[in-house]
Amino acid sequence: MKHHLDWSAYETAGQGDAYAGIPATGGDFAKAVAVCIGDKQCQRKPKGVMCPSFRATDDVAHSPGERVKVLKAALNGELGDDAFADPRLASAMELCVGCKGCKRECANQVDMAAIKIEYQAQRNAQIGVPLRDLLVATLPDQLQHRRFVRSLIRWRNRAPWLAQLGERFLGISAKRKLPEPATTPFVLSSAAYRSMSGVVTSNQGSDRDVILFVDTFAMHFDPEIAHAAHQVLTAAGYNVSILQALADDDEPERALCCGRTYLSLGQVDAARHEAQRMHRALRPALEAGTPIVGLEPSCILSLRDDHLKLGLGEAAIALSKQVYLFEEFIAREHDRKRFTLEFKPLPQGKTLVHGHCHQKAVGAMKSLRKVLRLIPEFEFEFIEASCCGMAGSFGVEAEHADISMRMAELDLLPALRAEPDATILANGFSCRHQIREGAARQSHHVALLMRDALKEPSPC
Repeated sequence: MKHHLDWSAYETAGQGDAYAGIPATGGDFAKAVAVCIGDKQCQRKPKGVMCPSFRATDDVAHSPGERVKVLKAALNGELGDDAFADPRLASAMELCVGCKGCKRECANQVDMAAIKIEYQAQRNAQIGVPLRDLLVATLPDQLQHRRFVRSLIRWRNRAPWLAQLGERFLGISAKRKLPEPATTPFVLSSAAYRSMSGVVTSNQGSDRDVILFVDTFAMHFDPEIAHAAHQVLTAAGYNVSILQALADDDEPERALCCGRTYLSLGQVDAARHEAQRMHRALRPALEAGTPIVGLEPSCILSLRDDHLKLGLGEAAIALSKQVYLFEEFIAREHDRKRFTLEFKPLPQGKTLVHGHCHQKAVGAMKSLRKVLRLIPEFEFEFIEASCCGMAGSFGVEAEHADISMRMAELDLLPALRAEPDATILANGFSCRHQIREGAARQSHHVALLMRDALKEPSPC
């Protein structure tokens, strides 16, 4: 079996332990699957993230443990020669939203999110990439090079007949709105786009240098967030450079991308290509130890986790240790007495905070809590909820639109309705869209909150 991801970290899994049932084929991937010990923790409903599909359906077939059983059957040859194209395996994996909750909350840290990527890649290799998945995965490129896509999305949202055509031919739910791109993508003055190598290798470089990675979602949908992050970091005395492709890149004019949209749909080779472009551009920064700060949890935490399974060697390991979410970087710098920026109180009232699943999975909510406490007299409350249900493109897929909203109705939407006057903070792009659709309310990124709390706003 040819693996699409690197599963070598599981090479010794099961040695000396009481594991049983490692499948006969699949190599280290089979061992990653067999990490599950069948204790059925994923079939309970305590507080936490795991497992949104089981919680929403109350059907054990949609729990990680039951998915493992079907995967084992596939790897043992029980589903035939084309097991990854078998509808029984497709049914088992269908509602996994890649929340990474089981990697944190399962006793043996079953990484079902990564296992699903491998499954999708294997399935794509056998039956091809569906058109819808291809369009979603290539959205970053389309938004940059096919400007009509921006207008098409807006038109589709306002024309029911066009939405119906999209559902019929692409499987995109006509009941759901699509996120609309901003009129103007993120743009800074040319001075902000300083040469990366000049920043981190010249004699002028300093320990106040920071590289801001403006992801696809911030660049094309929420540019205000990127501007706000740049403004806050600059006000705090950091020399902020914007990550961009190198001049000798094959496509120097194309924005760098972490490859998350490709990964989430099993298009691993394309994701690897995007990762390699980013690693080349970051080589000087990695050598100099310059922090890389980002805004979107799914993108930044992919760099820390999923990129390690792309077989990219030391560069991926180095990047995983130097990349931070915006709030993680500020919390770290504040703990080191280097972030001394003071803030003013914001208008009175409670703020409800919804964490992205990947933030919760890596324990990044602690940093968010620390940063929010830097704002004087700021009242906030974390919502105890599982996945919001949007999960990238999952929530707008025709066959998943209803279950997506059922996931949101478990905890998130009732909590928001209980506090109709509260401000809402949600760092995840998908989460903000789900809240807009399910509760008809706007939510905000922490960078916007901190910008508004600046005592003396500085120009971006």
